[in-house]
Amino acid sequence: MTRKSLEQPIEPDPCPELVIERGPKEKGVGSWVPRDKHRLLCDYLYASRYAWKKWPQRVFIDPFCGPGRIQVEGESFTREGGSVMAWRALAGHAPFGQMLVGDLVAERARACELRLKARGAVVESFVGPAERTVHEMVSRVPRGALCMAYIDPYNLELLSFSILQALATLNVDLAINFSTMDLQRNAEFEFDPARARFDDAAPGWRQDAEVRGASKQNVKLAFFQYWCRLVQGLGFAFSREMPPVLNDRGQEIYRMVFFARHDLPNRIWADVARGDNLQLF
Repeated sequence: MTRKSLEQPIEPDPCPELVIERGPKEKGVGSWVPRDKHRLLCDYLYASRYAWKKWPQRVFIDPFCGPGRIQVEGESFTREGGSVMAWRALAGHAPFGQMLVGDLVAERARACELRLKARGAVVESFVGPAERTVHEMVSRVPRGALCMAYIDPYNLELLSFSILQALATLNVDLAINFSTMDLQRNAEFEFDPARARFDDAAPGWRQDAEVRGASKQNVKLAFFQYWCRLVQGLGFAFSREMPPVLNDRGQEIYRMVFFARHDLPNRIWADVARGDNLQLF
């Protein structure tokens, strides 16, 4: 049986003068952002709140944070962004002692920081590409802290494996939005070494025997499985529950993939993420 989803009422923007995420065309983000991405993250945090409470130091890490406020296409109001929702999920039970957030754009990183501070969080923001700022974030984590890292890049090109390598030095759970649509559309073309868009996400993938031996139909699945093996090689186990994130036309665009080093977080994730787990590719 799946757990009931955590219902968090939408709270007013404490910093309405600051920038808001409205998507690449400024028409609003897709409804799947709060419906799937943020819901899954918050449901997991809330379901695991008693486990978090046992740790004296708790840290949340989001190297793709955005401005901390979104507007969904077709809605006249705004909503909290992922980091703010994550803070709220544990705030009344086992609040994060540190929120470490980063964005490529200084205005967006600062906006997320200020919105979190307005909620009472202890937060530090970082500006720059995630593969650089993640090292700064890791250096701020107290020894022995339990961490939650939310990795939500727009496409696979931004999902650098070096980000996960840096985070693997911590005691951390990973919730990663893996762009299956990007892979679906481009996997065959990326065998051309002149493109190399996926090389940072899965180093060595073109040389892997299973990927090279896969049929045209199966190469996307082979790539994904290779990537999972790379992350496993960092000392993580992944949950078999990888719920799809669907756009408004019912097309799969992401999979939320969860990795942890211990059985309990993976069991909790499986409980909150279980549902219509559509076949990959």
